Amino acid sequence: MDTAKADVVLRSRYEARSTQPLDLTIADVREQIVPAAAGLEIDWDGTWARVGDQPANPFTRLASFFTTREVPVATAVDEAALDRTFTEIRVHDIPTVEGTIRFDGTRPVGVPPVQGRVLDGAGARDTLLNGWVTAQTLDLPVMPAPLTVRPEAVDETLRAVAQPAVSAPIRFTGRDGDAELTPAQTATVLTFVPDGSGGLAPVFDVPALTGLLAPQLAKSEVEPKDASFAVGGGSARVVPGIVGEKVNWPKTLEQLAALAVASGAGRSGQAVYEKVEPKLTTQAAEALRIVEPVGAFTTSGFSGPSGVNIRTVAQKVNGAVVKPGDTFSLNEYTGPRGAAEGYVESGIIDHGRPSTAVGGGISQFATTLYNAAYFAGMEDAGHTEHSYYISRYPAAREATVFDGAIDLQFRNNTENGIYIEALAGGSDITVRLWGTKTVNVESVTGERTKPTEPTTVTLPEGKDCIASSGAPGFTISDTRIIRDARSGQEISRHTRTVKYDPVPVVKCEKKDEDKEGE
Repeated sequence: MDTAKADVVLRSRYEARSTQPLDLTIADVREQIVPAAAGLEIDWDGTWARVGDQPANPFTRLASFFTTREVPVATAVDEAALDRTFTEIRVHDIPTVEGTIRFDGTRPVGVPPVQGRVLDGAGARDTLLNGWVTAQTLDLPVMPAPLTVRPEAVDETLRAVAQPAVSAPIRFTGRDGDAELTPAQTATVLTFVPDGSGGLAPVFDVPALTGLLAPQLAKSEVEPKDASFAVGGGSARVVPGIVGEKVNWPKTLEQLAALAVASGAGRSGQAVYEKVEPKLTTQAAEALRIVEPVGAFTTSGFSGPSGVNIRTVAQKVNGAVVKPGDTFSLNEYTGPRGAAEGYVESGIIDHGRPSTAVGGGISQFATTLYNAAYFAGMEDAGHTEHSYYISRYPAAREATVFDGAIDLQFRNNTENGIYIEALAGGSDITVRLWGTKTVNVESVTGERTKPTEPTTVTLPEGKDCIASSGAPGFTISDTRIIRDARSGQEISRHTRTVKYDPVPVVKCEKKDEDKEGE
């Protein structure tokens, strides 16, 4: 047949094949693909190159009337699309269920492996490329899935490890009694995984084991305790810390694999203890040279709920140690200041007006701490003044805080440690910073300037309305002068200018029922 005519015949029969569904079988699963979507198209030029030209030999031409020569179709492959197709049909792979050992109560049960099967990628590709044009259904080859654990290894591990592990209790002897792991407990913390060599390896859940055993030896341990400071009478001394002794459970449990397969007295091991230094050792505390007061301040005039909050935060901060170069953050040190932490609802300033919130009153403690740090010569690492002036605080030398949003921070810029003493009474709070005194601090407050008159706000009478007579706003400056404590020579001078908004006049009025009805 003439090549052009033969091409027309072939195209009429096979050209639409790429858009027609092709059935596949993968072991016992049936799947269907569309060749074109799988990246398969007939390469007509390549196919005719395989057919070749008419032979010149007349005898060969004559023989062609009586013989058949099969020529494979050449395929143009979109490799990315074909890879996606193989990825999709691999969902029919059945992975091997590895052999293992599980526990039914305290009885170990061997679980033999079940070998799976996976698509033979190379074989499936050859089958698809060679047969997709002419076949109605193609059987894609599969091969056994990898088997990690030998069947016989399950029985071996069952006899050699699992059964002995739950045959009797395992004990760890401490300095004051024993910690015992019962067979039932062993069964809950022991599992088996492939060991990479065809066998099974026992794996113990160390955190769960520690949870079971640690309470039994807790009374034999000594908790570490930080060194602290006793202050009073103008001097401070170090209260020595305590070096703890705790069971090192990870190291102790390294014996467990051997103990689990032992018998009799061999199922008992020694708990391994280690010394645990406190976070602040006695030597480190002494090196901080905290010996005398370096700055102090007192504020008063609170009561009721504010007093509860101030005493709560003072108790939390009392005893804090700030090492040389470190920055103290009030919000970070106290953490959340909510009802769960013992704080109650009290007065705050919300958008320039009196209001209430849980933790109200903490700003008085912040102001007291700020001034103590101010007179100790600490570096201001960030603080925010109130939006309007509160008469019981020194103007331009006060601070407000808000849980998680507005913080008070100062940096210990000395070569010695700082110890914070915070003592709250019924209506006053004193914060005293202890260390080694190297500077004297003077505060010079300027005159009030640029007065501003308050506005009037009228609100419906109720809990959300707190009446206020208002007060004018003003601008004022404070200058901190720091001098060397020995020579009296000035070290630094810094001025901070603060603008206070006027306190609005808040009127609480009853609702006009008639107007409301209209």
